[in-house]
Amino acid sequence: MQSLLLAALACCLVIPAFSAAPTAARAPLREFDVLRAFPPGRLAALSASDVPDAKGLTGNNRAHGRWIESGPQRGSCRGVIAAVVAGNLVAADNAWRGIDTTFAQQREDGGFIANPQANGKASTAFNANVETAYFFLQELGRALLVIRQSPHEAHFKARIDALLPKLRRAADYINRGFDTIIPKVGHSVNRVIIAAKAFGTCGVVLGDEKLIARSRQLIAHAISLRDQEGVFIENGGRDSSYNVVSILFGSTLALHVALPEFEAVFPAAVAWQLTRILPTGEVDVKGNTRTGVGKEANAFGSAKTVNYKEVIFALTLFGVIHRDQAALAAADRVFAYSERTGQTTQ
Repeated sequence: MQSLLLAALACCLVIPAFSAAPTAARAPLREFDVLRAFPPGRLAALSASDVPDAKGLTGNNRAHGRWIESGPQRGSCRGVIAAVVAGNLVAADNAWRGIDTTFAQQREDGGFIANPQANGKASTAFNANVETAYFFLQELGRALLVIRQSPHEAHFKARIDALLPKLRRAADYINRGFDTIIPKVGHSVNRVIIAAKAFGTCGVVLGDEKLIARSRQLIAHAISLRDQEGVFIENGGRDSSYNVVSILFGSTLALHVALPEFEAVFPAAVAWQLTRILPTGEVDVKGNTRTGVGKEANAFGSAKTVNYKEVIFALTLFGVIHRDQAALAAADRVFAYSERTGQTTQ
């Protein structure tokens, strides 16, 4: 089945040159089909920890054991996507509980309640609250679009219809905070791209060209946040975890919003990323500006490490879309390393 899907995808793909110059737009692809072409079992392994707990919590909220903020609930959206791609509607319904839990915390202004994390910080200031909201919305918009592309749209129709007014309010909320985004996260290009993904995917869901235009504005800025060799800049330098986050979220957004000028910059960032994948599959962190070298701490005070699941996902996604065997081989190595060391279960 995987070989047949790859063959079907290959018929309509244009492989871009490894250059920062704009290339011809590739033939349109559906993310649902791209995800179905992943190696067997990979998507399920990468989303295994995205199942909500009994309270409907995922990610950092689940780790705290209580509601903190909206951003960590994006995991439930990933869980819905993986289940829909697998055709497992029972699992999809279970993951959807996390979406319901999130909107139960929505305020009248369209934003979401935020409480202090273990480190005492809380996303209550307007710019921070906008940020955590778009972290959730970028995966929710994506999930709704993948459902539309799947054979299972009718299964979700009633709940999506009920959700759309709430999504409208949430999208309007982050749009009111648009001018806060670059001043707050401009040093971290992956977050600029994540915000663009929220505006773009939710814009497509809602049929709102103004939101999509906002997405393009942010992407134009993100394109400028690369060094001379095309690597995405994080905190003034290169980071082998966050560079791949930019590739992942940018590639995903480009499956739903036509961004040929943005896709043209991915190959250079991928080329550098591949130099950071060791023969063992471990990701090299030497010289990183943010992860794996003790420079930043998470909400619990532990040093941030490489997000191996995002490395695997990004390289697999890029490899399938562009028929890039080097990216696929690197993804295989990182996946094998992650399975051996338990990284994919975290």
